Order: sequence, then C-alpha cells, then structure tokens
Amino acid sequence: MNFTTSIVSTEAPSYGMIKTETQGRVAVITLDRPKALNALCNELFHEINDALSRFDNDAGVGAIVLTGSERAFAAGADIKEMKDADFISNYKNNFLGHWVEQISKTRKPIIAAVNGYALGGGCELAMMCDIIYAGEKAVFGQPEINLGTIPGAGGTQRLTHAVGKSKAMEMILTGSVNLSAQEAMSYGLVSGIYPPEKLLDEAIKTAAKIASKGAVSVQMAKEAINQAFELSLSSGLHFERRLFQGTFATKDQKEGMAAFAEKRKPNFVHE
Repeated sequence: MNFTTSIVSTEAPSYGMIKTETQGRVAVITLDRPKALNALCNELFHEINDALSRFDNDAGVGAIVLTGSERAFAAGADIKEMKDADFISNYKNNFLGHWVEQISKTRKPIIAAVNGYALGGGCELAMMCDIIYAGEKAVFGQPEINLGTIPGAGGTQRLTHAVGKSKAMEMILTGSVNLSAQEAMSYGLVSGIYPPEKLLDEAIKTAAKIASKGAVSVQMAKEAINQAFELSLSSGLHFERRLFQGTFATKDQKEGMAAFAEKRKPNFVHE
C-alpha cells in the first residue's frame, strides 16, 4: 500500500522551508531546501518548531514523521549563516538552543525517515527523534571537527549513547568516519532499513500503528524511555512504576484490558 499518495497537505500555516502534510492521525514534516541539501538554518528550525508545536497540540495527530529528500535528509548546518558568529553573541542568544528545545518538549513520538546524507546537524536532528528509519543509501556522520569546531546540537551526547564511546570518538574526532545505513543498523542507531522509494511509506505505516494506540499511554511510554538516559536504574524503575500506576486512571486502560478479556479489538478514545 502506498501511504504517501493519500497524504493531504494542510492549508495553514504556509512555510517556506518545510512542507507539512497529514494522513489520518499521522503528520509528516518534510525539509524542503533542495538547493542547499536541506542545510539547517535558523529559519528552517523556527518552521520545524512551529510545525511540531502545532501537531503536538493537535488532538487529531498521534505521531509525527520528519523527513527530507531522497538525496539528503539534511547535509549539515548552514555554514554560511554561522561562519561569522562570535562567542558573545552565541552565548547571549543561546545559539542552537532553539534547535533542540521544541523537539525535546514534543510529547508525541517522532520518526525520522532518513534518505541520503544525515551529516553534522542533520545527524543530530535525526537523533533528536524517537525512532530512525534509514534508506539503503543513507549516510550518518559528524564532520564538525573538519571546520575547527565540534558538534553543538547533541552529537557528542546522543551519538555516544547510540553507538558507544569508541565509535563516537572515532567518528567525531576524525570527522571522516561515516556510518552507512547497514552500519548504523548494526550499532543500533537506526531501527530499520528500506529502499529509498519505500522509506517514507514504511515510516508512516509505523507512525500510524503508534497513533492507533491510546495517546496517553504512548506519551507516557515515550517519557519513561527518555528518562532511562537521565536517571539511575532505581530512580528510573520508580518513575516507570508511577506512570504505569497512573495509566489506571485513564479510559484507555479500562478499554484496553476489557477488550483483551473480551477477545475483541480495543476502541481507544485517547483519554
């Protein structure tokens, strides 16, 4: 089944660097700077953040897919925009802060569908998402060291969690060791690999499956998983248990368990 053919563009707002679409309970955000290989810049991130906030607060949306083009998810940050910046202005304006804050605050699951290059900020953007699916020719890397700087939007942190210290050190310190889709899969950076032309459909299919579950429990599960990177095991287990207990105050828990006992499909109301 081809999911992309049934996607209907939303009417508002109008963006200049991204496209937004919906299919059922799935929202799709597509980076759209083809001449720059979707290089990341302030305006682009403001648009991404606006779309994420809008979809996160839309009760009709249960999951979000973030993607680029077949040639590039995002080939890095826009160097022309940042090359003349200085420390004081960066510090005062919290440069790159808004690149990560909205995605980190988004309660609904985000699936990155990565085709082509995901380098520098592009790799970091993919890692900000909750699940990464890769096209067969996807390439992941952090080449910032070649520009006299280091990753600044999570590369040293999220990549290390994903692939381990040694491989993260090698990739970041040399700036020349990139991961193919197959290598990224072997390290656990991505969850699935698909032909480029089928990648978006597969991401939407998974997003639709997630969106069909009870929205409250999905968001609680995402929150609990993310806390595994922040808390000690004992604190994490306590946090998880409290959220689990909290699900028993929801209509969807009552419906889900009743449906299981009655051997029927649940009808979740996302409450």
